[in-house]
Amino acid sequence: MRNATATGTSPRWALPALVLAGLLGLGYLPALARETATISNPVAPRGNDPWVIRRDGSYLYCYSWAKGIWVNRSPRLEEAVQFAGRKVWTPPESGPSSRHVWAPELHFLRGRWYLYFAADDGPNENHRMFVLAATTDDPLGPYEFKGQLGLKPDRWAIDGSVLELDGALYFLWSGWEGNTNGRQDLYIARMADPLTIVGERVRISTPEHAWERHGDPWVNEGPTALVRGNKVHVIYSASGSWGNHYCLGRLTLVGRDPLRVGAWVKEPRPVFAGTASVISPGHASFVTSPDGTEDWIVYHAARRRDSGWDRNTRMQPFRWRADGTPDFGEPVAEGIPLPAPSARRK
Repeated sequence: MRNATATGTSPRWALPALVLAGLLGLGYLPALARETATISNPVAPRGNDPWVIRRDGSYLYCYSWAKGIWVNRSPRLEEAVQFAGRKVWTPPESGPSSRHVWAPELHFLRGRWYLYFAADDGPNENHRMFVLAATTDDPLGPYEFKGQLGLKPDRWAIDGSVLELDGALYFLWSGWEGNTNGRQDLYIARMADPLTIVGERVRISTPEHAWERHGDPWVNEGPTALVRGNKVHVIYSASGSWGNHYCLGRLTLVGRDPLRVGAWVKEPRPVFAGTASVISPGHASFVTSPDGTEDWIVYHAARRRDSGWDRNTRMQPFRWRADGTPDFGEPVAEGIPLPAPSARRK
């Protein structure tokens, strides 16, 4: 779950616009203000559920803030993940998508830009998934509200994402089995097109290990597809996001049918967990460096121990093992210099 105010979409970590402009203008980190060979974490002072994709030579960062959904664009990854850019959607004053806008994701599907996000009308139990569609070929909008995504059955749902596999589209999300505030599981369903769900959901993960059961309720959320060659993975977040044990897990698809019961095999240990200096890393997205030679994980972590949803944005490169599984290593501590994404190193 995410933190948000009771009266709108603005989360507790939102900064005044003038302060934010100062951070961006002066450069929160030296790496953000000029061409350098290194960067360091955190790369942005605030941020929840960072979603970044790369297309046509630019990085696109999608986030919810200041009562709306924003998209920022930059050729440099560490500059893309700042609270800047353009507001592309403002929720209505009332109705099922008017409050608590969480974890928006931007996807380019079938030649068009789509934005998926969770929202409700105030009570958390009413959280559902919604979708916007761009009216031009510009990812910065404008966008048209297309309504609630028809997940079946109609249950609490957040953290929606899309898997493209063998020409087909599948929707991933975190949801409840029933109508009460209970355990969060991961589900998948087939999509006929970017706006239409086909058939019933299939559960692909439930919190079963001790490291997935810190906090009440137990949580699996934030599923993100990570595909390399013929290997298909879903990286997800586990345990309560408000606590000190949030971490990443991994599911790997066996075969090519993601809807088959038992098709997803869970790694029994967390694949990216906190350290003494980095608390609760989670809800990641994945991009390549500008020249395509490196893979990067972008994620949020707690600003300090017991800080709850007060988080910042971080990133670091990762590598691949010989068996086709990602090796994220450990979260890099604050202030440690990292080589900037490869194309910027002259």
